[in-house]
Amino acid sequence: MTPAHKQLLRESKDFLYITMGVLLYAICFTLFLLPYEIVTGGVTGMSAIVFYATKFPLHYTYGIINGTLLIVALKILGFKFMMKTIYAIVALYFFLDWGQQLMPVDDQGNFIKLLGEGQEFMSLVVGCCLTGTALAIVFLNNSSTGGTDIIAACVNKFYPVSLGQVLMGVDILIISSCMLFPQFGEPIERMHKVVFGLCTMFIECFVLDQVMNARRESVQFLIFSHKHEAIANAIVKTTDHTLTYLDGHGWYSGNEMKVICLLAKKRESQTIFRLIKMIDPKAFVSQSSVIGVYGEGFDTIKARVKAIHEEALQREGETVEQEEKK
Repeated sequence: MTPAHKQLLRESKDFLYITMGVLLYAICFTLFLLPYEIVTGGVTGMSAIVFYATKFPLHYTYGIINGTLLIVALKILGFKFMMKTIYAIVALYFFLDWGQQLMPVDDQGNFIKLLGEGQEFMSLVVGCCLTGTALAIVFLNNSSTGGTDIIAACVNKFYPVSLGQVLMGVDILIISSCMLFPQFGEPIERMHKVVFGLCTMFIECFVLDQVMNARRESVQFLIFSHKHEAIANAIVKTTDHTLTYLDGHGWYSGNEMKVICLLAKKRESQTIFRLIKMIDPKAFVSQSSVIGVYGEGFDTIKARVKAIHEEALQREGETVEQEEKK
């Protein structure tokens, strides 16, 4: 398979998972949160607040706010990222509209409550666990559902702050805006809305971070084997990972040995163990979890470098180049 075909396959896979993620989000939002008038964060939550208070169509508000944010974020996130985000926003816009049309209503025109009357909190927990998972699916495939997700992606691009933490800060402001709408009833009733909204925020952000961290979790392998060349070739061809040879010296045997040092995603562990067992069942393997792996093929290093340090590094690089030319 040529590199162009591999790239096309990866992009197609991203769009497939993005579609699945936004579809799951739209279904869970309309089934579990909208009928109980549960307040959430994000642009969807902001649109829901406007809908509860004025009955202005939810998907219209969602489209207007996201259109504005997309224009602002285009330069920061880049065209490639924004194309997938635009696709996710448009897909979610239609899925939300479609979901509301399919929702059954009672004699008063209100949405039927799937879990029954008085089950607001249970519906909140189920709905937010699923919407948090849906958001993680979208983020893991290089996109977002727009709105505050765009803000979170912008911050996460430059700062080592988790997506869940950024969303939490913005969502607190959105949820607290319930206090400004007298349509939600007396102040104590509005406070109930805010408390429920904060619960949705914490559950959704917690699930989002858990799913993303589980997907990104990496491990380090140290492989001791006399058939290190065959194992290394098999790993490189199968996983597209590079690896490093370390010089080892057995204390008891006194023999020299090459040790393979490999960093990989945790989900690739079974594949690597299978390759090792096929080539050398007697190999000695150490596997350990690592907190973070940064660089090509893994996460990007997110740390600010002050201008004075950048200038110093640039001068040092120029000096090294001049010495190499001499």
